[in-house]
Amino acid sequence: MTSHLSDRVFGALVILMAALMAWGTEQIQESFIQDPLGPKVFPWLIAAVMGLSGLYMVLRPDASPHWPSGRKLGEMLFTVAVMVAYAQWLPDLGFVLSTALVAGFLSWRLGSTVKQATLAGALLAIGIYLVFHSVLGLSLARGPWGF
Repeated sequence: MTSHLSDRVFGALVILMAALMAWGTEQIQESFIQDPLGPKVFPWLIAAVMGLSGLYMVLRPDASPHWPSGRKLGEMLFTVAVMVAYAQWLPDLGFVLSTALVAGFLSWRLGSTVKQATLAGALLAIGIYLVFHSVLGLSLARGPWGF
């Protein structure tokens, strides 16, 4: 695949994913009791940024993109699998535990030692929980400990 074509194909796939996300956002049922912005604003913003990014890749492809080697590509696919698992873990493990596990894993993949990654995962999960639950009043998935 030529370098321009690979960027354009990837950009087109990103545009397709953005369109699917926008369609899925429209399927969200809205309640008459909700915050002023509603549940669709954040997904719409993400879909718009994805669509614009994909369009940029289609219109202005990199002249010489650097694609990862087989090992790096495998690591990236494994990380995507961990993120998919995160979505599956949320209902059973709850927000704090599943977020701590995934944040710790991602910290480790970014170069932290296991001890640092474990601490970072725990602190990030607790900090995000406190902000989202205690400050913003959002309900998050409850885990085996009730939070």
